[in-house]
Amino acid sequence: MRPIRLPEPPSPTMGVPEIFEGGAHSVIRRAVVIGNGFAGSENQSIGLLQALGLSDNHILYRVTRPRGGVNEYLHWLPVSVHKKIYYIVMLIFGYSRSYITARAGGKYYGSENGAAGVGLASVLEADVKHIVRMARETFEKEGPLLVVASGRDTISTASSIRRLASENVFVVQIQHPRSHLNRFDLVITPRHDYYALTPQAQEQVPKFLRSWITPRGPPESHVVLTMGALHQVDSAALRSAAMAWHEEFALLPRPLLVVNIGGPTSRCRYGADLARQLVTYLLSVLASCGSVRISFSCRTPEKVSKVIVKELGNNPKVYIWDSEEPNPYMGHLAWGDAFVVTADSVSMISEACGTGKPVYIMGSERCKWKFSEFHKSLRERGMVRPFTGSEDISESWSYPPLNDTTEAAKRVRTALAERGWRVRA
Repeated sequence: MRPIRLPEPPSPTMGVPEIFEGGAHSVIRRAVVIGNGFAGSENQSIGLLQALGLSDNHILYRVTRPRGGVNEYLHWLPVSVHKKIYYIVMLIFGYSRSYITARAGGKYYGSENGAAGVGLASVLEADVKHIVRMARETFEKEGPLLVVASGRDTISTASSIRRLASENVFVVQIQHPRSHLNRFDLVITPRHDYYALTPQAQEQVPKFLRSWITPRGPPESHVVLTMGALHQVDSAALRSAAMAWHEEFALLPRPLLVVNIGGPTSRCRYGADLARQLVTYLLSVLASCGSVRISFSCRTPEKVSKVIVKELGNNPKVYIWDSEEPNPYMGHLAWGDAFVVTADSVSMISEACGTGKPVYIMGSERCKWKFSEFHKSLRERGMVRPFTGSEDISESWSYPPLNDTTEAAKRVRTALAERGWRVRA
């Protein structure tokens, strides 16, 4: 009788079943994204999942805070405190918007999840207890849970999940949480978030205030530093967008100049004056453009968009997106030959630099602190130039595309391996 030979475990090159790789409970197959309702933050989390191969198997939860009216003056408060104040105010005034509006001098107090009727009702509210229970109860069958959060409002939720289910989750916090970085398994943050530690910043900050400026020390071993914001713009995404938008963009006169306009921030202040300056510069370069496409973000003030639409809306070379779906943003990145981006948006600048094509920054001189440091680092690497209105858009230049997301994903895999876990191939 011939002996029976049991099959050997497959070699790593053939794809190893989970049973031979430490068991199914060591493999990450799914993820949870903790968002804050802002595309710039949530796209970073989803971009990281895309690089890890988990973009098709994740659940999005949101930490929401009341928005609109006088709520805009309370955004500096922790979310939990803000919500309590909102609840008390609404309770006192009997949920009467008209009465609240009158008392607020014509400003209403806003509502949860954005403007009334628009909201984020289709997205689950981030509930720490629910996510922790899910991670624990499904661990043996589904394996560990990857939790990715981005933005200040998500810090408390993400850190609480790790504290309560540290054996079942791996928590990645994107953007600097400002304190107690050991609350997370991995922190991914741009280098310019450490601007406060540079000699230039030390000269700008009075000595008695330096202890209040965060971060207060150099990055720790579990902190990943990037050049810009994480995003979803890679070669595969651009190829896909080029195919999807071929019919609309293929026949446009070239070169195609894409203009992405954000909105002022506390570190980059501007208004209609910048819009008028941008119009002047665009009219100056129009002769070297085949066509121009302009998009506003949800943060763009009406006083800025009105100037652009009034001065350029009837120009035959210019198309201004009306904010109706579908959003051509990825099509613009794929088909654009050059980009002008307002200086306030780290995300939009990073995404444009992900194409490897010419990127011009508008209004950089109006920014300060870490925004200036970010612009400087990109200029030094030949990725961006200031927009002055004297450019010949037909003259192209290139550089290696900015792709922090791929490197960040490698660091996540390395950190997981140190724990004996891995992402399912």
